Amino acid sequence: MLGINDAAIFIIQTLGSLYLLIVLMRFILQLVRANFYNPLCQFVVKATQPLLKPLRRVIPSLFGLDMSSLVLALLPWALIGVFSLFLKILFWSMIISVILSWVAPGSRSPGAELVAQITEPVLAPFRRLIPNLGGLDISPIFAFIAIQLLQSWVIPRLAFYAFMPKELFGLI
Repeated sequence: MLGINDAAIFIIQTLGSLYLLIVLMRFILQLVRANFYNPLCQFVVKATQPLLKPLRRVIPSLFGLDMSSLVLALLPWALIGVFSLFLKILFWSMIISVILSWVAPGSRSPGAELVAQITEPVLAPFRRLIPNLGGLDISPIFAFIAIQLLQSWVIPRLAFYAFMPKELFGLI
């Protein structure tokens, strides 16, 4: 019986995490002002609409951002998990962006356009600080270092001060 319970918990946690990922993607897409006519953005909007529509009646938008998508993660320690997931999305978006720049530079596919819209706000400050190296963009390297510092140093300390259970922190 214990195995069935563990399997059910695993399935529920996995599905919940995937849905939270989609909800957080919706917030990120609004934050970076992504093109919502993009088919991938349309999927995110349609997948999150059933739970966010009732919340919107109660929770107002703030600065043009749908705050109801963040209310789904209101537990105090959940904010740490959301921040960690945000960093992972940025990290993997930058990995995809770097690979696309090698394999398909200048691609105009919906996926490549969406990845560029997500990574540009992160890379822009580094591009302003780092001099142009003749067509070689090393700003992702510094963005990766910053994300790794946040994930390995800041997130564990925030989890400790938020009294996050160690079992839960291992999932972040």
